[in-house]
Amino acid sequence: MGEGMPGAASHGLRIELLGSLRALRDGVEIPLGPPKQRAVLAVLLLQEGGPISYDGLVEAVWGGAPPVHVRNLVQKYVSGLRRALGDGPQLSWTGDGYRLTGVRIDDLAERRRLVEEALAARDTGEVRHAVELARQAEQLWRGDFAEGLRAPYLTAERLRWAEKRLTVLEARLEGEIALGRSFEHVHELVRLVAAHPLRERLAELLTFALCRTGRPADALAVYEEARQRLAEALGADPGPALRSLHTRVLRQDPALLEEGVMPVVSRLPAGA
Repeated sequence: MGEGMPGAASHGLRIELLGSLRALRDGVEIPLGPPKQRAVLAVLLLQEGGPISYDGLVEAVWGGAPPVHVRNLVQKYVSGLRRALGDGPQLSWTGDGYRLTGVRIDDLAERRRLVEEALAARDTGEVRHAVELARQAEQLWRGDFAEGLRAPYLTAERLRWAEKRLTVLEARLEGEIALGRSFEHVHELVRLVAAHPLRERLAELLTFALCRTGRPADALAVYEEARQRLAEALGADPGPALRSLHTRVLRQDPALLEEGVMPVVSRLPAGA
């Protein structure tokens, strides 16, 4: 779930979730009501046109301890969303639950298209084009997924999308290094490693970039710091990819200095 409804009629309405939930009609943002009403809308949108039961909607928005008058609140928010969305989108009750049709999450649909095109470019060896498409996919983000909306379902989705966002970012940086752009991305990788200290792929990319810029001692230091963090936090050693790269740095493998040896988006699965 969560990529939007391909082909849904927009009726001049654009919906975005790569950041705070936002709805624009003909380029003008429209009010969507209080936070819980907006959370209801986000949950309905993420069903991609499928129904969600009343109980499922309550659980998704309020969790296991909803307020006493939650049924009235649901009815109030559904009515408020119908007014806010106007003509075009259909928010209806079916025998299976609430269903929102005639609208899609536009920025998620655009992201899906860009990632799929990046994968296709990767498969044909068009590294530069794949990197540019991955960069465009990144630029769609305006903040955290469904930023600011508090609901158990959306909290889980936010974590899932943070992982997907990082996966594409790593793929783009891998491509940048393959294109010989290590120097300008070292600082970005340093910041990312600090923000995600247990994410080995970022440490691996930083190690590689430092080697490419003639800083093997710093590359070895990155590995050692990553090893210590993993040992302290998880009681584990680095994985095989990072260990293998460390060995290559120690041996001064000349292939580490050759441009183009890192396949772009090599670890980016379909649908990332």
